[in-house]
Amino acid sequence: MPRLPARSLRARYTLNAVISPLRHAFNARFRLEDYRHLLRNLDACSRTHIGFRIAETPIFLPRELLEAMARTGAELTHELLANPEYLAASGRAIPESARAAGETPHPHFMTADFGLVHGPEGSFQPMLVELQAFPSLYAFQFALAENYRAVYSLDPSLEHFLGGHTQATFCKKLEHIILRSHPPENVVLLEIDPLHQKTLADFNLTADRLGIRVLDISEIVPEDRSGKPPRLCYRNGSRLVPIHRIYNRVVPEELAQKRIPLPFSLREPFDVEWAGHPNWYYRLSKFSLPWLHHPAVPPAVFLDQWLAGKGRDRLPEDPAEQVLKPLFSFAGQGIRFAPSEADLNAIPPAQRPQYLLQKRIDFARVIETPQGPTQPEIRILYLWPDGGSLDPVLSLVRLGRGPMIGVAHTQHQEWAGVSAAFFPAR
Repeated sequence: MPRLPARSLRARYTLNAVISPLRHAFNARFRLEDYRHLLRNLDACSRTHIGFRIAETPIFLPRELLEAMARTGAELTHELLANPEYLAASGRAIPESARAAGETPHPHFMTADFGLVHGPEGSFQPMLVELQAFPSLYAFQFALAENYRAVYSLDPSLEHFLGGHTQATFCKKLEHIILRSHPPENVVLLEIDPLHQKTLADFNLTADRLGIRVLDISEIVPEDRSGKPPRLCYRNGSRLVPIHRIYNRVVPEELAQKRIPLPFSLREPFDVEWAGHPNWYYRLSKFSLPWLHHPAVPPAVFLDQWLAGKGRDRLPEDPAEQVLKPLFSFAGQGIRFAPSEADLNAIPPAQRPQYLLQKRIDFARVIETPQGPTQPEIRILYLWPDGGSLDPVLSLVRLGRGPMIGVAHTQHQEWAGVSAAFFPAR
């Protein structure tokens, strides 16, 4: 398998003379009243109560660090997509019950999550947590950053868009990918029971900006057409409205776990386009990690191979330095730190290819807060239009002080939760 030149993340970074004063100044002038104002603003603009914790603070990082993460996430994605062996294997990894017709040549949405590890002399370096070809909180993250800026009166020269984007170019690209010239009435954001999802705020912000409908997957109505491919519709009063394009927010694993009966089959080739085809959730995921050999990627081995004695040279033998991960879980479910040999062998043989064993990385707490040093996980958000290129547009940050920093694990921590990254203008 060809290896990347690995130039992007070999550099070490420090919280330099520009970044550290921004951090200290923010902490010094923080007022709880402003934070409460921030939360009220977010609830108001998203027409719902935010279902996850918002951190009291944005973070400030060097531009070069975020750009290096964005380059590396893109390089790793392209390496995987250029590897025929990987594409064949990832295709076989899609469960037959979840395999959807009409797969697109590439994902429209891509994310790369990074943590930071300590280096020499107070420096730090990014390490990949995972890749995932699935939409993240694009509309909400934009709103969060702008509300941080307004409520806390941040320096207007600070930037948060990546890839040279502005508010106008970001919104135009997101609109193009989701609508692709279709009338908004014929485009839906599809989810499972969206009114009770923690991400409802993002759904509402997206729908309000684009004029599209947020639809429960159980509300879809398949329609047969004599002599033509069948199509999908939704009801608007007494009218049946055809769906031309789906902005897919359905997590396939959640669909399987809840055993939701669908009114249509994903495997049937309906006359519909996907913005975020379901198959890419499996194709570019934690499944990719054992295939990557790069200094920014902690080594990983599929569990069935590990127990068969393969890949033992890639990981430390000490279980305390290992982490066990289900390949297709979401929101951090099923991750086990320091798994014992008994834990590994307890997984039924048929399920072992659905797990990986990875070298455990202790991520650094480099964000100084009134609650002490806090660990950031930085997600790079990409958009990839049809006929275009993979393009970083925003970052999403999660702050926490434990081994797990997903939204379910930081709900009761202060100065933790979802945040946004700002960096100085050039």
